Amino acid sequence: MTLIKNRVIVCSPGLEYFRVSELSKHNITKVSDPEKSVLQHFALQSALLDAGFEVYNISELKDHPNSVFTRDVSLVTPEGYIKLKMGLESRKGEEEWMAQQLESHGIREVGSISGNGRVEGGDVIITGSIAFVGLSKRTNEEGVNQLSTILKAMSIEVRSVEVPGPFLHLGGAMSILSSNDVLCCKGIFPKHFFNGFNHIEVARDNFVSGNIISLGNHEVITEKTNTAAIDILKQNGYHIHSIDLSEFIKGTGGPSCLILPY
Repeated sequence: MTLIKNRVIVCSPGLEYFRVSELSKHNITKVSDPEKSVLQHFALQSALLDAGFEVYNISELKDHPNSVFTRDVSLVTPEGYIKLKMGLESRKGEEEWMAQQLESHGIREVGSISGNGRVEGGDVIITGSIAFVGLSKRTNEEGVNQLSTILKAMSIEVRSVEVPGPFLHLGGAMSILSSNDVLCCKGIFPKHFFNGFNHIEVARDNFVSGNIISLGNHEVITEKTNTAAIDILKQNGYHIHSIDLSEFIKGTGGPSCLILPY
């Protein structure tokens, strides 16, 4: 399995992302500006297209403002997709919505999280035969156990870690840069967690300090205010595509939260 497939599902913000009366219910800090949000999302799509990605843009799910954050809703593996179970109550229902999208592309279901298990995609990062998995406010131990069973049947090793605040998901604290390289926040991960990988450490300044999109060939997309990551990645020879995603930071999401590789 490659670092990031060259096909991604995105969901442009429309009415639902701005139709939020109870901010805390949706874990949104502030209602975003519609015009800015659309332009910022378009800039992200354009950067992906310019890098050779196929970008499949779907419509929001009614009454689900967080459906713009497609990464959390499903997990696509080399053998098919795993239907996850959202940890945020207001996001329940997005699982089936995304399953229908994936199946329309010929991707089959190979497992699901059930019962009391909870797993959100932002807590799962797969590269090759390794899956990094976060135990967070959105992903619980029962969910990780179920996910581990499914992935181990595919010969994928699961490495789990507690995700501390201020991070919502594991993906806020680390990202895969290449098949051998990882960007990660300092002071969170045990030394053995990244055995077999080179890791570049970044200061844990905010909840998306470790969140980037790798485009391959030492090119990455970052949120423009993530200066700590930008500086350290430049020092390590990476070309940075810096995009203003402030209107999605308000929704507590970073760059990778807006794409689902499939």
